[in-house]
Amino acid sequence: MPRLLGINIPDNKKILYSMTYLYGVGRSSSEVILRSANVDGNKLAKDLTADELNKIQKILEKSYKVEGDLRKDVGQNIKRLKEIGSWRGLRHARKLPIHGRSKTNSRTLRGNVRKTMGSGRKSSSEKT
Repeated sequence: MPRLLGINIPDNKKILYSMTYLYGVGRSSSEVILRSANVDGNKLAKDLTADELNKIQKILEKSYKVEGDLRKDVGQNIKRLKEIGSWRGLRHARKLPIHGRSKTNSRTLRGNVRKTMGSGRKSSSEKT
């Protein structure tokens, strides 16, 4: 299994898609990285040479914030929002959805609570 920045990436996938297993690298940034490293995106990850892996890793270290550094920054941003008492910070602290519909989107956090009598789901063993 090839390793990039301490993370094992899948063998049998194209390198274009297997690079997205790194936190902070999506498909579009993966394409840009591979283009600048002169590596074919259709190659399987197990077929890459050590030289190609080194090129990719140097580009990632030099110009992208990924994995631990990015996770730390995101955590600090959330902590700052909580400390200043902003709305988003309070929603983070209560583990509720930050944007959008909290009536339906927070059901998983509230334990799938349905308030009205007829809106509960019937179990599969009951007759319909």
